[in-house]
Amino acid sequence: MAHTVLVYRYTTKTDQKFERDTPTLLSYAMLGCFTFWLYAFGPAVTLLRNEMGFSYSVLGLYEVFWSGGAALAGAVFAWTGRRLSREALLWGSALATAFGAGIFNLASGVPATLLGAGAFGVAGTMLLAVIQAILSDRHGSRRDQALTEANVGAGASAVFAPMILGVLAATVLTWRAAFALPAVVLLVLYLRYRRQPLPARAGDHADGTAGRLPPACWLLLILTAISSAIEFCLLYFGPQLLIDHGWTAAAASTAMSSNLAGMLIGRLLGAGLIRRPGRSVALLYASLALTLAGVVLLWLVVQSVVAVVALFLTGVGIANLYPLALSLTLEAADGQEDRANAHAQLVLGVLVAAFPFLLGSLADRYGLTTGFALEPVLISLCVLLLWGGIRALLADRS
Repeated sequence: MAHTVLVYRYTTKTDQKFERDTPTLLSYAMLGCFTFWLYAFGPAVTLLRNEMGFSYSVLGLYEVFWSGGAALAGAVFAWTGRRLSREALLWGSALATAFGAGIFNLASGVPATLLGAGAFGVAGTMLLAVIQAILSDRHGSRRDQALTEANVGAGASAVFAPMILGVLAATVLTWRAAFALPAVVLLVLYLRYRRQPLPARAGDHADGTAGRLPPACWLLLILTAISSAIEFCLLYFGPQLLIDHGWTAAAASTAMSSNLAGMLIGRLLGAGLIRRPGRSVALLYASLALTLAGVVLLWLVVQSVVAVVALFLTGVGIANLYPLALSLTLEAADGQEDRANAHAQLVLGVLVAAFPFLLGSLADRYGLTTGFALEPVLISLCVLLLWGGIRALLADRS
């Protein structure tokens, strides 16, 4: 409780009004488009494996290529953000994301689809980073509310993406038709808002100079990345765990809608709770506890009803991990928000590649049930990082 109160005093040092203006709503909509692709990507790889018959390790390679692209985007985002306007970076990365998703969707064979996954990772992460930067630039100390609300719309897209994918997989259009939907929405947004001015780059180091990120920022940055790895491990190997216990590939992919519905509900609850400042840390601890409970239930009990309930509870828990951890990371950045944002995407790209690949390798060697034990280990590590990050943040501000 003492940690929560002290962070409350720091993060609410300005009485800033929260306004959902045009740049904010545009960012919300574009994040929803990216999220549709992102959450369609995991089930699509599962369906690709069902078509091509490749191993768990090759399945993990799709995440490696996507995450390698994400890491590359993180490595260049701060540099790019200093040289391009927010408008050019936003619309350019949106076009490149559509191109990368199209390669993955329309190409045939493992090498070509892996290339598409990598291109999607680079461009999509750049799009994600600039959206997050716009919201942070615009809302400052209220960025936690902006990022949490943005992820409500993203959660809605995440629910519909695998559902639409599963429905189309059973038709002559095939699951690939679903990948055209975000591109159409982005085109409409571009035609309507291409001349909309966006907030200028904020931060104490807008001249391009930068010092070292504080230790608290690094701990919270790693927490942000690992919380995403937890989510991606579940998205990629949750359906495979169900398939291993007799589910069809289409049924397992559709069942993940329960997890994503939980994410949507969790984000709606989080958006309501976070309107009062000072609740980020407590909500993060509660979210990690619920995620651990859901993952353990899914891991140990695989009956149909229990599995769906476990996926739902895990979704509620995972829902606010990334936006709240990222918000704390940017808050601890000491005026270097773009740099912290870029480093977060870089570390995220590395860890989101490493941990699903590790889980897949363990599954190939020891079985998926044993390999899935990695999930509770990562959740426990997040608890330690949050505890250490808040202690370091308090030490910096004392």
